[in-house]
Amino acid sequence: MRMKRLAPLLATAGLLATSLPLLAATQAAAAPAPSDYQPRQPSWHRCATDRPAAYECATLKVPLDYQRPRGRTIDLAISRIKSPDPAKRHGVMLLNPGGPGGSGLDLPLMMEESMPKEVRERYDLIGFDPRGVGASSPISCGLNEAEQNFDRAYRPETFPADVAWARTVADKCREKAGSVLPYITTRNTARDMDSIRAALGERKISYVGYSYGTYLGAVYTQMFPSRTDRFVLDSGVDPQLLWRGMIQVWATEAEPAFVRWTRWTAERDGEYRLGATPQAVSATFWGLVARADREPIEFQGMKLTGDDIRSARGLFFYPQQAAPLVAALKAAAEGAPQPAGAAVPDLRELLGAPAPASDNGTAVFWSVLCGDTGAWPRDPGQYARDAARDKARYPLYGDIASNIKPCAFWQRPAEAATPMKTRANVLTVQNEWDSQTPLVSGQGLHRALKGSRMVLAMGGEGHGVYLADPASCANAPVNSYLATGRLPDRDVTCRTAPAPAQRQDVLPAPKPLPLPSGPRRF
Repeated sequence: MRMKRLAPLLATAGLLATSLPLLAATQAAAAPAPSDYQPRQPSWHRCATDRPAAYECATLKVPLDYQRPRGRTIDLAISRIKSPDPAKRHGVMLLNPGGPGGSGLDLPLMMEESMPKEVRERYDLIGFDPRGVGASSPISCGLNEAEQNFDRAYRPETFPADVAWARTVADKCREKAGSVLPYITTRNTARDMDSIRAALGERKISYVGYSYGTYLGAVYTQMFPSRTDRFVLDSGVDPQLLWRGMIQVWATEAEPAFVRWTRWTAERDGEYRLGATPQAVSATFWGLVARADREPIEFQGMKLTGDDIRSARGLFFYPQQAAPLVAALKAAAEGAPQPAGAAVPDLRELLGAPAPASDNGTAVFWSVLCGDTGAWPRDPGQYARDAARDKARYPLYGDIASNIKPCAFWQRPAEAATPMKTRANVLTVQNEWDSQTPLVSGQGLHRALKGSRMVLAMGGEGHGVYLADPASCANAPVNSYLATGRLPDRDVTCRTAPAPAQRQDVLPAPKPLPLPSGPRRF
């Protein structure tokens, strides 16, 4: 379910000409990887001289199309750090940071430092770049920086340009990587995970997946239930919202977060001077938006329009960050000195870092979102109607969320989305205030996976829970499950303190590797 950093994290009128036959798509939806495909054992080597010797890398060859196991292959880059205590080793744990489009090769290093001893010693930690990502036969659509941005506010006069943008992205992806795109999907990545399992000689795998990685893990439990061991799905994607609904939920759930922020800020009017009541704080904010629409506000080296300000909707899930930033923006609009006191976050980070020179993460993002499900509308007019409606319903981000996306012009998916019908005894984890996979989404994943248990950190802020905040009340039940394999008897609801004011949704790591939870990633 942000292009803040993991990649750095966290594709509308012609369909692509190539599509797979309906019969093949139907068979593929029901079939796991063919039994006659046997991956070779990996040849491990030290990943890099500036990394620990215990951090090993290898490359597997896997089928591009698992229905043609002897056909074209692609590379799958994997990494590992072995259990420090073979006598206590339980098995292997695969790791995924989200995206789609996020690199996972460095995750073993991250978890090695963060996991408590009783968990760490039970697993070989296995990282991997999902197919199409990073070192795993990366794909590109040849998109420039502007084409990688999809935060596009709906206005009738600019909608034709939005349609042209969406069509251009889909056309470029078809022209640059059309022979590969149909196979860059969640179901095929789940098959790749099972190929990793087979190559390592393991009967089952355990797994920790964040954000988009929760959906990937859920799909694996349905395709390979007998090979599913201890699974932690952190910050959940609701399978019923694939994928347009997951973008739209950013808009619906930004509204209660905004209301919470106005209440919090009104209680601190003496510090921020934004209004003594929630209504006054709201009026101050919307006054700034209207002012910036008339004349952009110069702030932190940028000229911000009202649409720019609205696109930072994730900010309001963090009142301790939002209040000082809005106060500073108000001062800039009035030509007043910047207020003293709380540090002001860098709005460029909240709007999303500039698009990287490579569009690899963006190409994978659209390939998965458009290729996982055929639920995207094909009529551009539907997007215009929905965006106009949602701008009125959810003024902070509704039109941006519902505006046209490249999936309107993508080729039809090769497979149907994975139904969640098989019991999955897994642990789901969720913060109450998560901007990228909001609480309603995490609850939807929990409902979809019959047999799952949920750990809900009430009061918790931020995207990514387990080990993301060392003080989170969710860490203890997750550690217990991973160490013993025993799920809680019932769902766990605990209370945790809000994250520090400057939290950046970063798991502790020797090299920063934040979860992809900015405005353009799950």
